[in-house]
Amino acid sequence: MKKAFKVIGIGLGSLVLLVAAFCGYVLIVGIPTYDPPATPTITVEITPARVDRGEAIAHLQCMACHANNENRLTGKYMDDIPAMFGKIYSKNITQDPEKGIGKWSDGDIIYFLRTGVRPDGTFAAIMPKYALMADEDIKSVVAWLRSDRFPVQPSTEEAPEVEYSFVSKLLAHTMIKPVAYPTQPILMPDTADQVAFGKYTANAVADCYACHSADLIQQDKLNPERSKGFYGGGIEMPGKDGKPVFTANLTFDDQTGIANKYTKEQFIRVVKLGVRPDGTILRYPMEPRPSMSDSELGAIYEYLKTVPKIHNDIAQKYAKVQEKQLASK
Repeated sequence: MKKAFKVIGIGLGSLVLLVAAFCGYVLIVGIPTYDPPATPTITVEITPARVDRGEAIAHLQCMACHANNENRLTGKYMDDIPAMFGKIYSKNITQDPEKGIGKWSDGDIIYFLRTGVRPDGTFAAIMPKYALMADEDIKSVVAWLRSDRFPVQPSTEEAPEVEYSFVSKLLAHTMIKPVAYPTQPILMPDTADQVAFGKYTANAVADCYACHSADLIQQDKLNPERSKGFYGGGIEMPGKDGKPVFTANLTFDDQTGIANKYTKEQFIRVVKLGVRPDGTILRYPMEPRPSMSDSELGAIYEYLKTVPKIHNDIAQKYAKVQEKQLASK
């Protein structure tokens, strides 16, 4: 028996040493880098239609994270990212050749948007990856980045370097990895199929589930439906007033979801304008999405009807937080 305990003790001790060594390695290495990728040889034709579409997508994905006070995409402090991830600053993605992405090829940009890996092999661990976005929409984003629109014009301004926390570094070595570059073309969905179009818009373009699921980390970018608490909401986000904001349950659960809260017309209005049926305004970080069309938002509503229902009382979460705050005073 003593020998067995000794063997177990040695095993546990070795495991502790391995874990400690791995943590030390993570602290020293930081966010991992990869071999510079062989990015695809693609030249995107810049057309007015593509620039307009790219701008609409940029207002959903790029502007909020990268735009400074002058609306230039120079990068900024991401104050809506939970502190557990560190001090996160977005990058300059203007056309400046030194501080921005002016030297990147169209293939470099497309590869980065899909995988999170830059041409030099560095990895944007926190940034969303658009692995499911249709090829045409990705090209539209590139066309907009190459266009004469004001936000993307060259600027040498840049935000400070990211100060990743140990949590971010650890996740980048374990759970948050580059997304595989697609091996087959990704086509636009049939807009006549409301559910398919809504699924594409919500998951591949607007990335709605990233905030409206149960966890910021346990998400599957290639198979979003496998993400923890898919569209059930409940992620705690820092609000502008310092008070926490819990993301809404967007499933059609009768009691805690949106089934009895919004008609399709009301849903379109609340997402597009940020105004609820009772006249109250949505709290940051949920901001109005005026660049989205009524048809896109209506399709998302139809798609959400098909998502498995989750009973998750967000109002109760708010109440518990308020009780704790009152108790601490």
